[in-house]
Amino acid sequence: DYVDAARAMGASDARIIARHIFPNSVAVIVVYATMNIGSAILTEAALSFLGMGVQAPNPSWGIMIQDGATTQPWLMIMPGLAILTTVLAFTLLGDGLRDALDVKMKDA
Repeated sequence: DYVDAARAMGASDARIIARHIFPNSVAVIVVYATMNIGSAILTEAALSFLGMGVQAPNPSWGIMIQDGATTQPWLMIMPGLAILTTVLAFTLLGDGLRDALDVKMKDA
């Protein structure tokens, strides 16, 4: 509706994008990005654990868990906790940003 109103007032396409569309979409993009960082970390760790991701000389939490699983099982705890903490932190950050940047929640 606000785009139609701006267009009816004679605003150019660049002005509509800069003043209306971009400010209303940047919050969604930031929240979506922070929520997807956790799944990217989990995907990388799972692929490295299976041997299809980062190879052995490079550090990876998946490789650390794989090494712990084959040698001493208690060595899997710290990389697993690091993955858990990092993914949880990014998920909570995305949730907090969604609450802080949501325009509809501020009106209520």
